[in-house]
Amino acid sequence: MIKVSGPNADQIQYWNEVAGPKWVALHDVISAQIRPLGALAMDRAGLAAGERVLDVGCGIGDTTLELGRRVGPGGAVVGVDVSAPMLDRARAAALSAGAANVAFENADAQTAALPGPFDVLYSRFGVMFFADPAAAFANLRKALRPGARLAFVCWRSLQENPWLFVPTLAVARHLPLPQPDPHAPGPFAFADAARVGAILSRAGFVRVHHEPIDRELSVAGGKSLDETVDFLLQMGPASAALRQTNAAPELVDRVRADLREAIAPHAGPEGVRMGGAVWVVTAAVD
Repeated sequence: MIKVSGPNADQIQYWNEVAGPKWVALHDVISAQIRPLGALAMDRAGLAAGERVLDVGCGIGDTTLELGRRVGPGGAVVGVDVSAPMLDRARAAALSAGAANVAFENADAQTAALPGPFDVLYSRFGVMFFADPAAAFANLRKALRPGARLAFVCWRSLQENPWLFVPTLAVARHLPLPQPDPHAPGPFAFADAARVGAILSRAGFVRVHHEPIDRELSVAGGKSLDETVDFLLQMGPASAALRQTNAAPELVDRVRADLREAIAPHAGPEGVRMGGAVWVVTAAVD
């Protein structure tokens, strides 16, 4: 167990000891599922050759590498994340790809002095985990040059995302689920567009825009029905509930059976496909 301090200590520990190793093990299926959503935010960023980009919550680095390809050899991308296991994978991928214009920092973007100035601040599902998002975006703003742009993608509410809500309901038949603070660090912390807009405005961003995107997602990247059930039991709210209660094997089997029954109608030749709902958020710096 690592010992950390600071405002995001709980998240740093979680992403190093629990979520990070899972993402590394499951990176192929996770990336296949969310890559199209990340690409939407990249498109909205209007990247140009030669620009410098900061990739917040870069994880295993596939977004960082794609950003590097888009800005070309004259540009540069710095990926920032708190998860050492994920960054190890990111650095190995960059080395294998010969990506000389990308670099990675193991740092907390809420508090770290970042190596700006950057032309673009980008994130794919990486900005919802700050203990103090207002302080985090104020810090990120310092790393941007005048005229810089922001573009990130984040989940809307759990209820708007059947691919996660259905597994959560399956677990709820067997276990009492906690009712967390909707603004606490987590995947749905940025679901409230008005709140996020206010956070960004206070941090010095202008022309903040939330674009709602509803897409059918290839859950688990097109794997079989049973493989998708396994995936959903390892990631997301269902996984958290089972882990926190230390569920007995026979209970896990009952949850698995209910979950399989619930998502089976969505299975087809291309795997399990279910609805997902995100915001693509854009803004600028004057």
